[in-house]
Amino acid sequence: MVGLLSELSPPIARVIINRPEKRNALSSAQWLGLRELAARIAADPAIRVALLQGSGEAAFSAGADIAEMQRNRDDQGAMKVMQQAVLDAQADWQSIPIPTIAVVRGACTGGGCGLALACDLRLASPDAFFAIPPARLGIAYSLADTKRLQDLVGPARTKEILYTGRRISAEEALAIGLINHIVAADGLTARAEDLAREISGNAGNSVRAAKRVSDLIAAGTLAETPESRGLYDASFDSPEFAEGTRAFVEKRPPKF
Repeated sequence: MVGLLSELSPPIARVIINRPEKRNALSSAQWLGLRELAARIAADPAIRVALLQGSGEAAFSAGADIAEMQRNRDDQGAMKVMQQAVLDAQADWQSIPIPTIAVVRGACTGGGCGLALACDLRLASPDAFFAIPPARLGIAYSLADTKRLQDLVGPARTKEILYTGRRISAEEALAIGLINHIVAADGLTARAEDLAREISGNAGNSVRAAKRVSDLIAAGTLAETPESRGLYDASFDSPEFAEGTRAFVEKRPPKF
């Protein structure tokens, strides 16, 4: 897949945006490729965690390819196709039913930041920085992107970030809840893989249910629904519950 590398090796999937000469800016074809990879990951029951990162040290992703946007500026049809590809790819990554982790070095800006926000967790190196620059480009930030940001940092900080378009350092990003951890650059990938292995060693049904219920709450669901109650009830009849309780009694690690 042009501009994307992937290794779907259960229980972990690894996807790398591979366009370092363009600071991993994403073309329309790459956004579509990310959708395809999201579908493949979601459809593979053996994959339990997905990692997403950029190639090289300069950027996770500089976002949508501005040069392509300039070329399409007078072609409304092509521009709409590109805009939709960005929104759809971010939505597809958010909808993957297993945990997703963005591994961020360097620039994480624009649509690239939106893609990182669509992941469940974000680990960043000290040299990482984040920026959402629609106000500097004369465009609007989508409702879906804005909601993802606001769910993490709250409305006041969201407005400041969008009004100013300024850079946010890794330290500030951690302080406001935009990222989960700062990890030294030379250990960042290893830490992300360790976290992925830690998560994948737990009961898959429990982790998937935790993600789904958390997403329901983020979408405004505050009372029990048939789906959420179904996840709860089904867990007590699952082979994972049988193994987990058996391992607890036998004083050994569970084998999920």
